[in-house]
Amino acid sequence: MTRGWPARLSSGEVTLRPLARSDRAAWREVRRRNADWLRPWDATVPPGSDARPSSFGGLVRRLHRLARQGTTFPFAIEVSGQFVGQLTVNNIVRGSAQFASMGYWIDQQHAGRGVVPRAVAMAIDHCFFTAGLHRVEICIRPENTNSLRVVEKLGLHEVGLAPRFLHIDGAWRDHRIYAVTVEECPGGMLARVAAPPETG
Repeated sequence: MTRGWPARLSSGEVTLRPLARSDRAAWREVRRRNADWLRPWDATVPPGSDARPSSFGGLVRRLHRLARQGTTFPFAIEVSGQFVGQLTVNNIVRGSAQFASMGYWIDQQHAGRGVVPRAVAMAIDHCFFTAGLHRVEICIRPENTNSLRVVEKLGLHEVGLAPRFLHIDGAWRDHRIYAVTVEECPGGMLARVAAPPETG
């Protein structure tokens, strides 16, 4: 068993649990309805690279293999028991780094309702306090205002710009880099979601 995996995390109506082959129908339906909305942010395969899994079953098998190797935590996002998206902790590095990066997507019908900030907060807390990681990074295209609002709500610091960082929507795209370390949120990231807004 990998440290921190498998895991099931819940806060309010939002649950993170391992992505499963049984999610196939719901996953395909959500992706179909949201194809145009997600396309500008979806990773693509650059010319000459190995093809990604062409089926949902292949995707789940690859992610579960990486989870067994301890390099990935592939979560499904649920709201009140309904599949609404994915959150993946990937590129987990142990040794002297104790680092991971995080990516996510959600059904447009549930966007803007606080689901993703809560899911990201739960995942970060899990990475720090259960999996024993020290730093989590989220890289976001400068044009992705929805995703930028997530890291802003959680108070993650922007630490740099990565030019032509990932192949997204058919081309190499710049990304803004946001990061947080365990020392920056001793009370947990989820507490920031629940905290009332500051006034004055």
